[in-house]
Amino acid sequence: MNRTDRLCTICARKGSKGLPNKNIRSLLGKPLITHTIEQALKTELFESICVSSDSEEILSIAESSGANFCILRDDHLASDTSGKMDAIVDAVQKAERHFSKTFRICVDLDVTAPLRLPQDIKKAVEIVETKGRSSVFSGTQARHSPYFNMVKLLEDGSVAIFQELQQKILRRQDSPKVFDMNASIYCWQRDRLIQEKKLFFSDTRLLVMPRMRSIDIDDALDFVLVEHILKNDLHMDGESYEALA
Repeated sequence: MNRTDRLCTICARKGSKGLPNKNIRSLLGKPLITHTIEQALKTELFESICVSSDSEEILSIAESSGANFCILRDDHLASDTSGKMDAIVDAVQKAERHFSKTFRICVDLDVTAPLRLPQDIKKAVEIVETKGRSSVFSGTQARHSPYFNMVKLLEDGSVAIFQELQQKILRRQDSPKVFDMNASIYCWQRDRLIQEKKLFFSDTRLLVMPRMRSIDIDDALDFVLVEHILKNDLHMDGESYEALA
């Protein structure tokens, strides 16, 4: 598929309660959003990289970092209660009007997941394009399992395993495999995204990334961990792969 058929979207609101201004916070000398834009450029998959934000400052940084279409997001798509899916679809539709074309593949990269590598993005796109999947999203194997060491609090104050199985599980390794969504990479066939505005379809697949590339920055501790990992190149090892049953 030609790179002109693919669109990369990056959505970055100015508001953040866990870590103020995190999308433009300096990480190893660069604004956080710059890391994601540079990763998209290094893949050489996209001719069009669209950044959507409610902040003029974020859009200015994005443009100087290499994004070639920056849009000021409407207020109703930028509140604390707004869903990201609507913002992605809005960005795709505005990019198509701007570039006077219809894309075939849409990839959304989260600013707060700067540990991904270009090859992780390429792998997600490869799965969608070569296998015809409606969507692919990234995740990593969970450290805790709802079948073994995750509990729920009941109304009477007692606790119980979150999800019980008929067969008693004595070791976490014997429980069904579960994964954490790592908020890094989302890839769709464009028509499924626009028509249905959702991530999960019957043929959706999971791209499993190493844990060392799967930290989503939500607070100051996450930021410190990511900074340490990047500074010491601890995220470079390990391949991403399609999870199969």
